[in-house]
Amino acid sequence: MHRCNKIYSHPLYKECLKRIEEKEADRIFCLHNLDHALDTARIGYIKILERKLDIDKELYYAAALLHDIGRYSGKPHSEASAEYALKIMPECGFSESETRTVADAILCHRTKSDGNSFADILSSSDKESRLCFKCRAADECYWQNEKRNKEIDI
Repeated sequence: MHRCNKIYSHPLYKECLKRIEEKEADRIFCLHNLDHALDTARIGYIKILERKLDIDKELYYAAALLHDIGRYSGKPHSEASAEYALKIMPECGFSESETRTVADAILCHRTKSDGNSFADILSSSDKESRLCFKCRAADECYWQNEKRNKEIDI
């Protein structure tokens, strides 16, 4: 996980986390912080192990760390997050191919997916990390009721 620690320590990553935290300081809905990124990573990696998928742990964790990092940018966050991944990952020791895999998955992480591809795992794990069943802002949430996590499930 050496390269993922480099992502976490990267100045641009740190700046993005700080800006997201500032933007979401008064947000009553789910946050897009490091805790969410790590929840997404852990849920996804459990799926990878259970399904015996050939997906590298460190590469998947990198995608989870970076998938929402563009939230503050003012443009669609999947696009901004993929752009940040393209900048940050090579500086942290990831190959061009690895970087492209992650950027492509980030671009797709907002779509509904139930499959076993890298992007599918990121997308479903992102959504499953949300604790809708205990959310204090559930009555005001824009998520459609059928999309919400109504119980503990993995």
